[in-house]
Amino acid sequence: MIDFSVVVTPLLQLWWLLPIVAVILFFKSPTGKGIVGEVLLNFVINIALDKKKYQLLKNITLPTEDGTTQIDHIIVSQYGVFVIETKNYKGWIFGSEHSKTWTQSIYGKKHSFQNPLHQNYKHVKVIQKLLNLDVNQIFSAVVFVGESTFKTDMPTNVVYPFGLLKFIKSHQTILFTPREMWRLVEEIEDAQLAKGFKTNREHVQNLKTRTNYTPKRPTVKREFKNNLYCPRCGNDLVLRVAKRGPNAGNQFYGCKSYPKCKYTKNKGT
Repeated sequence: MIDFSVVVTPLLQLWWLLPIVAVILFFKSPTGKGIVGEVLLNFVINIALDKKKYQLLKNITLPTEDGTTQIDHIIVSQYGVFVIETKNYKGWIFGSEHSKTWTQSIYGKKHSFQNPLHQNYKHVKVIQKLLNLDVNQIFSAVVFVGESTFKTDMPTNVVYPFGLLKFIKSHQTILFTPREMWRLVEEIEDAQLAKGFKTNREHVQNLKTRTNYTPKRPTVKREFKNNLYCPRCGNDLVLRVAKRGPNAGNQFYGCKSYPKCKYTKNKGT
């Protein structure tokens, strides 16, 4: 009769190796490699860019007229606003700036996917409208974080993580004062939907149906007293005066629905 304890006992003594093996397998998977790539991208941005001049916003979900849009990274700087789409792909990548689809070639098989520059165009337009920016104040970039290789010449704004720094630092014309830069950051943070599983689930559902969602912005053309409206509730913004704090006596625009809606714009100007 076989004594299984002779085999089982040593294996039980090595139980502590199971979590290590699981972690190794996870980070070898496409999902794990994508997470590593995202971490690398965030590390590069946080270490290499001066936080006084560049502010990183991650995983921003914003309401749109047909549902929501989710933006991987936004870098707000004195040199412009950079809207970044992150892609996690392996293999060879073929594409051009104006083609509708790009191609991934891996293990002898080819797969088409939407041109990420076209995909990011919508993100750019949403941010441009939200912040009321000119086209020369906002820049689109696509970053590939997986183990991929470009097999065709790519536009200068399609890069790997370290190439993103070169692209961002190639823009050195000051477009915003420090105060204006922080104002833009606040406007994005005020307009974004709460982060969490619920928002992500609703966003995925919106992508599938583009229905059953009421955008925060008005969906019909309205006339506003000062052509300004609240990104939270769609009501008028009215001119107010700060009564206390460091900005006491300064004028700013606040939502007409205050205190129900506490959104403010250009506070302290």
